[in-house]
Amino acid sequence: MTTHPLLVDAAWLTEHLNDENVRVLDATAERGHPDGSGRPVPSLGPALYARAHIPGAVHADLDRDLADPDAAVPFMALDSETFAERLGALGVGPDSHVVIYDQGGNIWSSRLWWNLHLEGFDSVSILDGGLPAWQLAGQPTRPGVESYPVATFKASRRHELYADKETVLRAIDDDGVLLVNSLDPATFRGETDTYGRPGRIPGSVNLPYPDLIDATGLLRPLDEVRADYEKIGALDSGKKVITYCGGGLAASLLAFELAILGRDDVAVYDASMYEWGADESLPLEVD
Repeated sequence: MTTHPLLVDAAWLTEHLNDENVRVLDATAERGHPDGSGRPVPSLGPALYARAHIPGAVHADLDRDLADPDAAVPFMALDSETFAERLGALGVGPDSHVVIYDQGGNIWSSRLWWNLHLEGFDSVSILDGGLPAWQLAGQPTRPGVESYPVATFKASRRHELYADKETVLRAIDDDGVLLVNSLDPATFRGETDTYGRPGRIPGSVNLPYPDLIDATGLLRPLDEVRADYEKIGALDSGKKVITYCGGGLAASLLAFELAILGRDDVAVYDASMYEWGADESLPLEVD
């Protein structure tokens, strides 16, 4: 278990920014406008990072460098060996303390946190509220591109934290597994067909990820969200939890918050509804 706080604020990062082992990663991967191919155009993340970033930070490109280029769904997890090579190239080694931020909402940060968590690396914190919170605190930013010395990252995949469609299909009839959908309520109810077919995976419960973030882009207080997780049964230690969304991004935020609340065993359905909705053989449920 990590001894570092999972969630930090701008004041904490200001105090620790120059610590020898701290590695600050900007995980911003804002998608460009659709080009008609069915996939997002290349991420705007590198340009946003180069425009303004926390001093010393490097950009971790979740779109191009840290995602499987052969997957049918964007942003899918890399194989362990390639992921390790690319984290090492960013300067992350066994003694590093990684601090991740994005440009608001904590979605990209939590996705990179899950990638690291999946590969057995837990010395990770997320800057709550990302770059906007840093700037609001009056802290400086820097343009351009920076780097850390290359390191050796060791990956050790925790297979129990990764869910594929076969895992989820088995979970539908397993009372010991809780499927948590993190999309908006209308999509959960099946009122839209954003992912090819309207509906949700049968037996799912809903905790919309926008409800976890306040108007300033910070995560809501844990005392408040704990009640939300308890209500859906996600804190029941007798149940395995699998989170999903459209493509594994918002689902990672739920997994991150559950880790803060003491559940670091939550799996994420990586391809989520982009895959499930496209497969006519898989069941869907609507209200």
